[in-house]
Amino acid sequence: MPCYPKIFQPITALAVICSGFAPAAPADDQPHWLRISSDHFLVLTDAGQKKGHEIVARFEQMRAVFGDLMGRQKLVMAKPMEIVAIGNPATYAQLAPTASTDPAVAQGFFLWGEDRDYIVLNASVPDCWRAVEHPLAHYFLNYNYPPTQPWFDEGFAEYFASLYFTPKKTELGSDPELIISQASAPLVQIAAGTNTTAGLKSLTEILNSPVWLSLPDLLGMKNRVVNGQEGTHHTLFYAQSWMLVHYLLAKDKFSEMGTYFALVQSQNLPVAQAVQQAFGMTPAQLDQAVKDYFHSLKPLAATLEEVKRGGPPPAAEPVTESPLPFTVEEVGDSTRQVPIPEAQALVAEMQLRIPERRQQAVTQLESLVDDPKTDTLVAHRALAFAHVQKNETNEAFRELNTALHFQPNEPWSRFDLALAAYHSGEKGARIQGLANTMESLHIVLTEYPDFAEAYNILGWARLQGGGANAALEAMRFAVRLNPRDESYQLRYAEAYMAAKKWDDATSILEHLKTSQDPQIAKIAKKNLNDLPFMKKFGIPPQDDSAKDLKSANAPISPSKSDANSASGKKSTDTDDDSSDDDSASNTKATPAAPQIDKRPIKFLKGKVMSVDCSQEPEAVVVVSEGKRTLKLRAANYNSVAVLGSGKFSCDWKGIAAGVNYRPGGKLDGDLVSVEVQ
Repeated sequence: MPCYPKIFQPITALAVICSGFAPAAPADDQPHWLRISSDHFLVLTDAGQKKGHEIVARFEQMRAVFGDLMGRQKLVMAKPMEIVAIGNPATYAQLAPTASTDPAVAQGFFLWGEDRDYIVLNASVPDCWRAVEHPLAHYFLNYNYPPTQPWFDEGFAEYFASLYFTPKKTELGSDPELIISQASAPLVQIAAGTNTTAGLKSLTEILNSPVWLSLPDLLGMKNRVVNGQEGTHHTLFYAQSWMLVHYLLAKDKFSEMGTYFALVQSQNLPVAQAVQQAFGMTPAQLDQAVKDYFHSLKPLAATLEEVKRGGPPPAAEPVTESPLPFTVEEVGDSTRQVPIPEAQALVAEMQLRIPERRQQAVTQLESLVDDPKTDTLVAHRALAFAHVQKNETNEAFRELNTALHFQPNEPWSRFDLALAAYHSGEKGARIQGLANTMESLHIVLTEYPDFAEAYNILGWARLQGGGANAALEAMRFAVRLNPRDESYQLRYAEAYMAAKKWDDATSILEHLKTSQDPQIAKIAKKNLNDLPFMKKFGIPPQDDSAKDLKSANAPISPSKSDANSASGKKSTDTDDDSSDDDSASNTKATPAAPQIDKRPIKFLKGKVMSVDCSQEPEAVVVVSEGKRTLKLRAANYNSVAVLGSGKFSCDWKGIAAGVNYRPGGKLDGDLVSVEVQ
C-alpha cells in the first residue's frame, strides 16, 4: 500500500536560458553565453550574470516552497530538466507553439519529453517563471507523491500556480487564472492580434455561481489530460479542485487526505465511506465546509472587484504570507562561458520537441554541422534524437557515433545510444549491442543518479539479455523514482515473471488490470491469463493472432558503426547514397572511434567482502555469493559507476550489493558498476 506522503530523494536539474537562436552573426553582434549553476539547477544564458542568477534563484525558491508545502526538504527529480528563457520577445514568438490557445504561453510553456523536460520562458516579461508554476507542480508531484485522483493533482497545481515572491515574503492562495489571464492578455494580443482570454472566467468568478459539482462527482472525475494537454483551466472542475486543496492546506488536513487516498485506492472503499472514515464527516458536510471557507476568503473577492473596475492589472491580494525560504542574494552559484555554436545547438535541440518547429530546428542543426567552425557534439546529438523519433535507427547511430568522437563518455550521447537501441528493439527489430547499451546507461546514471528512464531502459536491456534478477534490481529503482509511471510497473511485473516470482508479479498485475490506460490494462489482463501456462511450462503461450514485428533489416549497432568509422570503411548495412566516392572524399576527417570492450556484462548479487586499494587508483573488489567468490578489478575506482550510494569506497566490507562486471576467467573479471543495496 502506498504511503502518503512519500519520503523524498535529493533533486538534480539542468536549466538553459537564452535570448537568441539565429545563425551566427558577425562577432560584434554575438551575445556572450554563460552557464550559471546553483545547488539544483544549471542556467545557460546570454542575458548576463544578474539575470541568470535571478532565474536560477527563483527556481531554487520554488523547489523549496514545494518541499515546505509537502512537509519534505528532499525532492526527487527523476527526469532531467532544461529551461530556455528567451530575452527578445520577437525571438520568443518564433519558438513558441503556434497551436496552443493557453494564454500563459505568452509568458512561457512546458514541454514534456521522453528523455528530458523543457521549460521555455519569455524573459522579457517580469516574473515570467509564474507561467510554468502549474506544470512544474505536476513535475514535482510525479516523482514525489504516490498516484492520486485528478482533483488533487489539478487542485494542488492550481494552488501552486498562485506562488509569488516579494523581496521579503512568499505569497500563496490568490486566484491563479485571474493572475495569468490579466497578465497575459496584452502580450497575447501583440503576438496573435487577438485576446484569447476574452470571455474566460476566473476561478473565483466560477465559484461565485450557486451551482457546484457534488463532492462525490468531483472526487470521481477521471483524468482530463489528452495527448499531454490539459485544456482550459477555466472550468468548474479546476475551480472546485483548487478550492478543496486550498481548504485542506489551510485546515492542516493533508494527513487525513493521505488516509482517504489509501482507503479509496488501496482498499477500494466507496467515496462516501472513505470521506467519513478519513475526515470524520459526510461528503455533504465536507462540501459545505469548503464552500464556507471559500466565501470567507476576502482577498479573492477584493482582487476580483479591482479587476472589474478596469485599469492596469492589479497586484493580487495574497491569502497567505510567509517568510522567503531564502533571498535571491543568498543563492550561491558558479559561472563559466559557453561557446556560441553550442548554445545555438542547445536551443535547436529544444525546438525538436515542438512539432511545428521541428523542421526549422533540423535545418538549423544541419547548417551548424556543415561548417567545421560551428560543428559541435550537441548538434550531432540533437540530429540523432530527431532520427530516433522518426524510427531512423541507422541514421541515429551514425550521428551519435560522430558525437562520441568529440567526447566518448558524454552522458546525453550515451543515453541517446541506449534510447535508439530501445526504440529499435521495442519496434521488433533485431537487437544489437545490449552490452554496450547497458554500459552507456551506467555512464548516464553516474551523472544523473535519479534518472528513472535510464533505469527503465536498463531493466529492458537486462530482460532482453536474459538477466531477470538484474532486471528486477533496475526496475526497482525505476519504480521507486517514478511511482506514477504504470509502464514501469508493468515491466517490473514482467521481470518478476521472468524470474519466476509469480506472487510478486500477480500482485502488480492485479493492480494494473484496472488502469485507466486501456493498453496497460489490456496487457496486464493478458499476463494474468498467461500466468498458469507460464508456471507449468516456463514460457508464455503462443499468440497466433500476434503479428510478427521482427524486422529483416536490423539497425546498425553502436559498436559496429564505431568499428567501421575507425577503420575508414563505409557501413554495408545501409543503401545511403552518401557512400559514393565523391561524398567520401569530401567527408571531413574525424578522430578514431573509442575502442569498445565487447565482452558481455554479467550481474551478480551478493556481498562485497573487501576492497583492496593499495595500488591506487586501481582497486580489487572481492564479491561473495554463497560458495562463489569473485575478484573484480577496477583500473581506476574513481570511474566505477556506483548506484544507491554516494561514491566508491575502499572501506566497504560485508555490504550487500549487486555488481555488473565483464568476466575474465571463472573467478575474476573487470568491474563495471556497483549497486549498493
